[in-house]
Amino acid sequence: MTLLGAAQIRELAAALDLKPSKSLGQNFVIDSNVCTKIVRTAAVGPTDIALEIGPGLGSLTLALLESAASVVAVEIDSRLASQLPITVANHFEHPENLTVLNQDALTIQALPADPTVLVANLPYNVSVPVLLHLLEKFESLRTGVVMVQAEVADRLAAKPGTKDYGIPSVKAAWWAEVKGAGSVSRSVFWPAPNVDSKLVSFTRRQTPGDEELRLKVFTIIDAAFAQRRKMLRSALSSLYGSSSAAEEILKRAKIDPTLRGEALEIAGFCAIAAVAPDIF
Repeated sequence: MTLLGAAQIRELAAALDLKPSKSLGQNFVIDSNVCTKIVRTAAVGPTDIALEIGPGLGSLTLALLESAASVVAVEIDSRLASQLPITVANHFEHPENLTVLNQDALTIQALPADPTVLVANLPYNVSVPVLLHLLEKFESLRTGVVMVQAEVADRLAAKPGTKDYGIPSVKAAWWAEVKGAGSVSRSVFWPAPNVDSKLVSFTRRQTPGDEELRLKVFTIIDAAFAQRRKMLRSALSSLYGSSSAAEEILKRAKIDPTLRGEALEIAGFCAIAAVAPDIF
C-alpha cells in the first residue's frame, strides 16, 4: 500500500473544493513518514482495533490500516467522512477494515467495536476535552499516542511541582500514565500551523475509585487550580464555606493546608475527597 504524500493530499482537497477549517482545527499531515512513526510509537499490532479521531484526508488512517486489525475513524466534517472510505478503497486491499463515523468526538457515547488503542492528530482547540472524554467512555482503550499542540502535550505529561502541571495533568492521571513521546515539525502539516506540535503517549491503569468519586475529585481539582497561586486552604474555601473549614478537611486528609494544588498527585486529591463532605 502506498501512503499519501503532500501532492496527493492537496489533490484530494482540491477535488473536494476543501479549504482547511480553522474552527475545526484542520491541519492535515502530509508526511507519510511521520504517520508511520506515530503508528510505530503507538505499537499498533495485528490484533488491535484502532480508534482515530479527526482522520481528515486519510494519511494517518492508511498507516493504521497497515498495522491494525481494523480502524474506527470519527470525523466531524461530513465531506471528509464521505471521502475517506473512497480514498481507502483506492489505496488499500481491505477497505472493509475501516469504519467511518460522521460524529463529534466530544459527544460520542458508543462505537461499533471496542477500541484497544487511540491514535490521532487531535484538533488543537479541543484536544484535552476529547482525550479525557475518550478515556472516560471507552475502558477498552489500553494505550494510545496523540499529536497535540506542544504546550498541551507538556501539560498533559507534566509532573507535580512543575510549571506545566495543572488540571489536564491531574485529570488524565485518573485514568492513565501519560508521557511525552517526541516532537513534530510544523512542516509536516498543511496548512502549517502557527504552533509547534508534540506526541504524547498514555497507558491505562486502574482508576483510584468509581464514577461518584471521580466527579467529586474533579470538582476539587477545578477549585484547586482556579487560582493556582493560592494555598489549598484558600483555593478550596469556596467549596467548603471558609478557609478554616477547608483547612480542617485538608488536615484530616493528611495534606498540608499551605501547599498549592500543583504539589499534589491524583492520590492527594482523592485523599481530600475521601474525607470531604458530599456537597456536590
